[in-house]
Amino acid sequence: MDKQLIAELNTRFQRCTYAQDGVEYWMARDLQTLLGYTEWRNFLQVIEKAKLTCYNSHQLLAYHFVEVNK
Repeated sequence: MDKQLIAELNTRFQRCTYAQDGVEYWMARDLQTLLGYTEWRNFLQVIEKAKLTCYNSHQLLAYHFVEVNK
């Protein structure tokens, strides 16, 4: 992949970052658009796979996924 493209994608990703009490986080709806998913139901499958991966690596889901309404 082109280094310039990687730098551009990284910049876009960092623009979607929120911070609260010194903790960085991202909203799924922002990531959905950034990653090119046009329908929430398709991106929701990605989130569920990420949760399963987190669980399988013995990480607490509550530390990485928080249910919120925006």
